[in-house]
Amino acid sequence: MIIDGKKTSEKRLELLKERIDESGLYPRLATVIVGEDPASQMYVRMKHRACERVGIASIAVELPGDATTEAVLEQVAHLNHDPDINGILVQLPLPRQVDTKTVIEAVVPDKDVDGFHPLNLGYLFSGEPRFVPCTPGGIMTLLDEYDIKCEGMHAVVVGRSIDVGRPMAALLLNADATVTICHSKTRDLGAETARADILISAVGRARFVTREMVREGAVVIDVGINQDEQGNLCGDVDFDAVQEIAAAISPVPGGVGPMTIATLMENTFEAARASACGRVR
Repeated sequence: MIIDGKKTSEKRLELLKERIDESGLYPRLATVIVGEDPASQMYVRMKHRACERVGIASIAVELPGDATTEAVLEQVAHLNHDPDINGILVQLPLPRQVDTKTVIEAVVPDKDVDGFHPLNLGYLFSGEPRFVPCTPGGIMTLLDEYDIKCEGMHAVVVGRSIDVGRPMAALLLNADATVTICHSKTRDLGAETARADILISAVGRARFVTREMVREGAVVIDVGINQDEQGNLCGDVDFDAVQEIAAAISPVPGGVGPMTIATLMENTFEAARASACGRVR
């Protein structure tokens, strides 16, 4: 079974548009991008197009590549205090001279639709999530859409980043899976991944997960977006080989990526609803 993230995201965005139309709310998302990295610019454009599609107003704050941490913080502070802005997304990665941790922590938690603020991560790890990081949140939506039950399953997450690996493990744990997190220091990584009922790879290495690393009948979710030696777009998983033994697998492209954007739109709407209901703290 191919886990079609594009199809699922289309469905979610259509439902979200209906909810926004019926709500009478006018959600607004602000993106902050520093520099002219082509990939980051492309991702931001995709997010703005998604906003337009579902009825979310969006503004783009663009800063030069040599912007200082203070300059970024100034823009974030302005957006924090703007009552018309419901969600703030700082496009990562930021240039080296900008203190990423400080910038993320500067976004008020109630507008942190990326779910990276320590307070929102704390809610997630306490089992009471508010804004869930968009990629892990999108993966959970995919699993639910394809009726893949996590309860009692052994889930293995390869990668321990704060934006994907760690929150992914927390969401799976909240869904009653037994979770193993693997990383660069894991001994006998292949043996760990081969035990997984649900295998999620977020390491950023082209075709890193081979057929030998996957148990027959496993569900495989590929988070990676890489280029191989020929410049072709591919994931972390050797898709052609692994799909022969996996029960279900997500492709790259067309798998997790579209769901990340759909989840961002849903988080922005939830931020607008919370603000309208006076739940902002």
